[in-house]
Amino acid sequence: MPANELLAAGIGVAGCGPAAAVLGPWLLRRIPEPVLDEGETKVPYASLAGRPGAIWCGVLAAVSGGVLGWLLGLDAVLPVWLLLAVAGAILGYIDARTRFLPSAIIWPTYLMVIVGLVVVALATGEWGSLRRAAIAGVIGFVVFYVLWFAFPRGVGFGDVRLSGVLGLALGWLGWGQFASGLYGGFFFGAVVGIVLIVTRVMTRKQMVPFGPFMLVGALAGVFLGAPLERLYAG
Repeated sequence: MPANELLAAGIGVAGCGPAAAVLGPWLLRRIPEPVLDEGETKVPYASLAGRPGAIWCGVLAAVSGGVLGWLLGLDAVLPVWLLLAVAGAILGYIDARTRFLPSAIIWPTYLMVIVGLVVVALATGEWGSLRRAAIAGVIGFVVFYVLWFAFPRGVGFGDVRLSGVLGLALGWLGWGQFASGLYGGFFFGAVVGIVLIVTRVMTRKQMVPFGPFMLVGALAGVFLGAPLERLYAG
């Protein structure tokens, strides 16, 4: 592994892991509970703020940060992706346990990503990447909004919110990363769903949280996007 990628991977692990382990429980104790429909129940956020939650958030963020560092190296956009890795680890853990993606975390993540990308564009002059990121964020949000409108049981509005911020970050890297990353979640979700149904862990009528699959898909998109784009271009 080249020195730059190794250094960036170390920064990702050392920075993201502890940050998510501390920030995750802190947020879980403070974010407001959603308004539930009649008969609907959920695990309270505060009950997830103990040591297991801190460990899960920290491990997920450390792994994500390390992989992103290895893939992106010391690219100027790496800090933006590491911030997203921390937020994504916390959101993924929350969604897996509660089936909710709190907007109290997603909207500030939008702000961090947008400001971060603008700063990177100012520093590098990559205004084309910033423009592509903005377009990709809108496309991702609109596509998931249509899916939510058509299939509200399959896609939650938290997934719609998350799609926009993932689209922004993936779009900066390229259209290949955007397409494979944002929609790779459907592939991972389908595979896991089929396995769970075949093994009778769940039935066809049950739904699994989609947010974690979106986040894994985004990570896979960073890895696969450029090779797929080159393959498509011939």
